Amino acid sequence: MPNLLEIPFKRTHNVPIRQTVREYILANHSDVHPDAFKWDINQWGTLRKQAVDRTVHVDHVKVSLGYHAQLVFILTKLPVDIGLDIPYTPLFSPDGPPITLRNLAYERAAVLFNLAALYSQLAHREDRSTADGLKRTVAYFQSAAGTLSHLSTSAAQKLEASVADNETILEFSAPFLSALENLMLAQAQEGVWQRAVIDNLKNGVIAKLAAKAASFYRSTLQTIREASPAVMHLFPASWLAHVEIKASHFEGVSQYRKSLDDNAAGRYGEEVGRLTQALAIVKKGHDLARRSDVNEAVRQDIKSLLNTVQTTLRTSERDNDLIYHQVVPSAALLPPIAEVSMVQPIIAGTLADPKTAIPEDAVIFGELLSHGAKLAIEIYHDRRKNWVDEEVVDRARRLDDDCTSVLGSLGLPAALEALEKPVGLPPSLLGKAEEVRREDGPSKIEASIENVQKLAERNMDLLNEAFDILDQEAEEDEVFQAEAPAVRAPSSEANQALVAKAQRYKGILDGGMQSDAIVREKWEQWERFITQLTWSNDELERAVPSSTAPLPANKPNARNPNPTQGHARQLRVLLETLDDLQRSCAQVVTRATRLSESEDIAPRILKAAAAVERWVEVQPSMFEDVLDEELAKYEKFRAEIEGSEQKQGRTLDSIKERNDLFLQCRKDDPSVKEREHALQSLDLAYHKYKEITRNLDEGLKFYNDISDILGRLKQDCIEWCNHRRNEMQYVSPAGCLMDLLVC
Repeated sequence: MPNLLEIPFKRTHNVPIRQTVREYILANHSDVHPDAFKWDINQWGTLRKQAVDRTVHVDHVKVSLGYHAQLVFILTKLPVDIGLDIPYTPLFSPDGPPITLRNLAYERAAVLFNLAALYSQLAHREDRSTADGLKRTVAYFQSAAGTLSHLSTSAAQKLEASVADNETILEFSAPFLSALENLMLAQAQEGVWQRAVIDNLKNGVIAKLAAKAASFYRSTLQTIREASPAVMHLFPASWLAHVEIKASHFEGVSQYRKSLDDNAAGRYGEEVGRLTQALAIVKKGHDLARRSDVNEAVRQDIKSLLNTVQTTLRTSERDNDLIYHQVVPSAALLPPIAEVSMVQPIIAGTLADPKTAIPEDAVIFGELLSHGAKLAIEIYHDRRKNWVDEEVVDRARRLDDDCTSVLGSLGLPAALEALEKPVGLPPSLLGKAEEVRREDGPSKIEASIENVQKLAERNMDLLNEAFDILDQEAEEDEVFQAEAPAVRAPSSEANQALVAKAQRYKGILDGGMQSDAIVREKWEQWERFITQLTWSNDELERAVPSSTAPLPANKPNARNPNPTQGHARQLRVLLETLDDLQRSCAQVVTRATRLSESEDIAPRILKAAAAVERWVEVQPSMFEDVLDEELAKYEKFRAEIEGSEQKQGRTLDSIKERNDLFLQCRKDDPSVKEREHALQSLDLAYHKYKEITRNLDEGLKFYNDISDILGRLKQDCIEWCNHRRNEMQYVSPAGCLMDLLVC
């Protein structure tokens, strides 16, 4: 009966690779059709089916290495989350519920783990009574250790970086993997020690080999005990006892073999001292073996060693007392036994360099645009949109707003129009009224306000449903905690991340609703004037009072100038200059927007991506130079906006100065004042109409965007609560969480 431990496989189930990958390509790669990758998708499914087969045969090593290599390449093309649910059972709970993640890095880590398990099981099945069998045993255990080491330093780290805190898989944590790696090295060293015994090497050499085996077992035990309780509880109690017994066994063997070496060298006192120390160590291990559920072979091994040490110690003590009379040193004074390691983690060449495992023309998704390159394109689109919005569109809009604000405070152009055209309506106002009538402005605003309100209420309902789901689970958990206290953290602690996220979104929604209220208040304030703009021209003309006759049209002579008319003419010139600047800004916005809509950065990214070596995981940061060069094309638009900003500032200053002179010279005519006020109100109503519609469009976009986020939050709450309920189904009568936690 083997006296070594083998790592069990992590079990899995079939996953819908074909359907999920096709849906992912359809949704994320509009330039290609999934049928173009029919072979790749089918090959992936075939390779996975072969790799997850739990056949213990040396040929299966190549299958696992090949599938792992394909996964490494696939992860250079696809993100970890393509919507594929990947289930693997906990290591020591194969019949319990699987841990399922939408994460291809999880698949890769599990494949590597099962490869290490395969190596350990191959070693376990070798005939260790022969030299060749021992040689293969040692090699397999070293390969298992190397695979675990590679898993810990590569795949496990990438998995940890790609999952949320509540999705961390403890079986892929550094302490768990390190403990298993040390265990595999310990068992490999034990094989080397056994070969040395079969070959009758010197006792001093065998003692050193045994000392290192004991050290590996002790390191395994120390790593487990120093890990968190959650990690320590992953290991069965029988495994912990096995490792501790083995450590005691080989410490005892090391001292026993060194005592034989001391005897041969005439160090009879040291011989007795070492045998005494060996007896104490082996007794401790034997006592643990008698009360632990360990393999019978392990129990018999340490019992046999105990008998041997006891018999040898009696003989050695008698001989030293009767014949040699040497001083027996205490354990602290005995020279330490040097440890000699003959094993190390071995990483298969195709594991360290996956591209050597499969031909270049056989890689899956070799022609698919990598996720990193695709993400770089998306990042550029977002960066370009944000840049154009912030540096061109928003700045132009602020210039318009500043212009409207300044002119509104000065009562322009209404003051001029009231003076120049005492009856009728100015053409500029007629054009604005026509635009509002054409868009049916008031009805448009009312409909948008209603739509915004409905979306806000729907989003709040989604958020409240998420809270209700968590509250219901918390009520169920209170009952569960009363029946099985301390089995798991209460909901008030376990759901903190989800609750905090929901509270954060509630604050965002509350802020959005406050903004909605401001927009509604603005609409109520200006509704009457905006509605007037929808009237017919005749109705508008009747609503705007006429003033007295305009200033005399006769040209003033040098001796009798008309200052008011002169200032009015200069003001009109400045206002026309301002209109030209605003049109120029609008043209800059149009040109920048058209360029951003027509530009395609994909060819440059594809060219840059093609220069990256295959098998290298493409990251968006690799294309920063390309993105910066492409974005630099838009700098000219910012420069033009900045130039317009400076010109507008100077023009507005001139308008303010000229308006002061105009007001000083203008007659204080009440009818002119009344007409001016009416025209100004209608002009401001138009600008408020544009402002309100813009606010409502932004509100609609805000609620549509956050709706998707809240839908995902609700689904996360449902999945989390279902997981908690599934846990409750695996509680033993003793109050332990079976298959998920270790009693």
